[in-house]
Amino acid sequence: MTVTGPADGKVDFRRTLDTYRAQRGRFRLVDVPDMQYLMIDGRGDPNTAPAFTAAVETLYPVAYRVKFASRRELGRDYVVPPLEGLWWAEDMASFTTVRDKSRWRWTLMLMVPDWIGPGTVTAAVAQVGAKRPPGRLDDVRLERLAEGRCVQTLHVGSFDDEAAVLARLHHEFVPAHRLRLTGTHHEIYLSDFRRVAPDRRRTILRQPVVADNRPVGDRRGAAADGGGQPAR
Repeated sequence: MTVTGPADGKVDFRRTLDTYRAQRGRFRLVDVPDMQYLMIDGRGDPNTAPAFTAAVETLYPVAYRVKFASRRELGRDYVVPPLEGLWWAEDMASFTTVRDKSRWRWTLMLMVPDWIGPGTVTAAVAQVGAKRPPGRLDDVRLERLAEGRCVQTLHVGSFDDEAAVLARLHHEFVPAHRLRLTGTHHEIYLSDFRRVAPDRRRTILRQPVVADNRPVGDRRGAAADGGGQPAR
């Protein structure tokens, strides 16, 4: 992942990385580079599960400590990227017909630049824990995510209104382009959902895909091949 910054030296990845761009009403194929993230896993209804709120409240202090260390020790400053999430369930009907949010599983993430090493993250976690450690500090990990070719679009509105957009992605765009779903449903929260009204939230919806080279008669529905499903 090659990044160039503005004249003031502070990199804003939402401006420099094409993969943080999407348009409402348009599905676009993008090649996502491998990136590393601060991650915390969890399960349960994101609207009520204490573990979800605790994960958000843990990731940000660590991310900002990493950012400050990068600026101070490496002379490289950047804007902390938006919160992201991976979503899935063991029984995918929990997303669709049943909508049992208590069975949902998720990984919340904040991207950190490639120039940041594990030692910087370890030191940041220790610094955050030295005062008032957030509830899930021991669960923070640094991990690379490889997604490759993906389809993404911009959704504006509440999370519960994503289903229609994703149905078009799964059942129209993907089969029309001879693709099939792989990987995990990925969301990038361009709006802070803690502060922005549901009808104004801006969320990039991303789905990894691979070429579907099977004979037409051997293909199943795109959603049946695996891959992500609507979140929240």
